Amino acid sequence: MSMRLAANISLMFTEVPLLQRFMAAKQAGFNTVEIQFPYVERIEDLVSAKNEADVEVCLINVPAGDLMTGGEGLACVPGKESEFELAITQCCQYAEALDVNVVNVLPGKCMDEDSRSDYLATFRCNLKKAAEIFSAHNILVTFEAVNTQDMPGFLVHNSEQMHKIMMDVDHSNLKMQFDIYHMQIMEGHVDKTIKRYSDLIGHIQFADTPNRGEPLSGDLNFVEIFNSIRLSDYRGHVSAEYRPTVKTENSLKWMKELDLQWLN
Repeated sequence: MSMRLAANISLMFTEVPLLQRFMAAKQAGFNTVEIQFPYVERIEDLVSAKNEADVEVCLINVPAGDLMTGGEGLACVPGKESEFELAITQCCQYAEALDVNVVNVLPGKCMDEDSRSDYLATFRCNLKKAAEIFSAHNILVTFEAVNTQDMPGFLVHNSEQMHKIMMDVDHSNLKMQFDIYHMQIMEGHVDKTIKRYSDLIGHIQFADTPNRGEPLSGDLNFVEIFNSIRLSDYRGHVSAEYRPTVKTENSLKWMKELDLQWLN
């Protein structure tokens, strides 16, 4: 595997349009990027930008319907199963073209607590379907817990819930995506949680708390956190997914100030 440190070019390098962010990330020292939702661009344009910058794309999200515009989303919503299947098909086309190793499923929201069990059942079925379909393409499926301060009603919002779903679905092509920012807000002690679940984690993302800025801009002890990752069984990518508090290229001091040579 090449360098395991990655940059999320949906939140970072937004000073330039998406297709130019591949090169901006490369020039800033990243050999690998991830993209939340690449579907706003044509596949051939993304592939061209990726190749020109000579970077890898380690992860993209499966389309999430109306989740990012305030709706419930897709993967957990009863009655949207056929729409989710179309989302898998579209994601598969992009993932194969970009040579992506991991795709992430955002569960979505359940705003009615009485319907939670139905939403969870729908999500488990959709997750199993995704894991099965992507396994044929040798692409790992992850799913993500999101904090309920930023997204009230989000169906899966802590590591215990992720673990329970993992056990219920029980598929070899399914792992957790562990987002340090979201999990610190919901439960704290992310270094301990990473150690506990490292063999079940398929992708890690990070940002500082409380404002989702770059490391060293907030409260988190990234020396301890990165050390926990280094000493764990986790061997996937570790991706910066933060909103820079300054121009992105000026937010990268953490790359030098933190010991990240082990991610080479």
